[in-house]
Amino acid sequence: MPVEAKVTPNLKGNAANVNPPLHGPVFDLGGGGSDVDEAIQWMINRVRGCTNCATKVDVVVLRASGDDSYNQPIYDMKGVDSVQTFVIINRKDANNPEIANKVKNAEVIFFAGGDQCKYIRNWKNTKLETAVKSVYARGGGIGGTSAGAMIQSDFVYNACANRVETEDALADPYEDVNFTYNFFSWANLRGTIVDTHFDRRERMGRIMAFIARQIKDGVAKSALGIAVSEDTSVVVEKNGKAKVMGRGPAYFILGDRTPEVCEKRTPLTYSNYKIWKVYSGDTFNLKNRPTTGYYLRSVKRGRIDSDPY
Repeated sequence: MPVEAKVTPNLKGNAANVNPPLHGPVFDLGGGGSDVDEAIQWMINRVRGCTNCATKVDVVVLRASGDDSYNQPIYDMKGVDSVQTFVIINRKDANNPEIANKVKNAEVIFFAGGDQCKYIRNWKNTKLETAVKSVYARGGGIGGTSAGAMIQSDFVYNACANRVETEDALADPYEDVNFTYNFFSWANLRGTIVDTHFDRRERMGRIMAFIARQIKDGVAKSALGIAVSEDTSVVVEKNGKAKVMGRGPAYFILGDRTPEVCEKRTPLTYSNYKIWKVYSGDTFNLKNRPTTGYYLRSVKRGRIDSDPY
């Protein structure tokens, strides 16, 4: 049964607010599947400024459905004073001042997977959103997996229409493809769009269509896709350096030119996406993007010209 959005019943650990000095902001973008515990621990350690020390932080898990199953495994990590889960299913809960205050007092926020449309519809322009932004502003950690990672990018594919995959998005970049803007707007994720479950669901063509849309629609002159495989995380340092952790690679896909053809009811044509494939343990600088090390792929009449992976 879902946990009600109350303040105390599912708290694991110490109810007092620890409020240590913070050393972020940092991010953990999980690709879905199994969570990368190493990445969550990395985020906690970066926020508290140490790997082995007495400093502890409070963690809040936010989700739109499900239970408090994150509480115990996160509580068992180093440096965690408490974990509490809130299942926020409507805007009333998202505007509950007592819940917003608990979120604001946390040092690390983690968004569970689920449905990014519910997150946006229920949380955007609420006290909850403001509270999460205050954790970031204090130098906290913001993590999430699957939908919980996708809502953190600058341009958010919101999936509020029918969910589309690669074949449909390349055949028509507009049908059922809608975006949300100005949700969180994190500095080191400006100009990005995050996609997850990337390898298993073969979503390269999908994110290519999403990138083309940002440029064609006049949202941005360029757009960078951050595409994360399952059982994989991309963690982002305060200085903008991203590192891949976990089982699979991540892909950074840049569109920096106007699409040749990006129209309703028409297959996409877009030449020369720049793609960096970054393996676990390797890095990519989001603040000072590399100018080499990529390969090029193009879409012609809805088909990618060669294997993009």
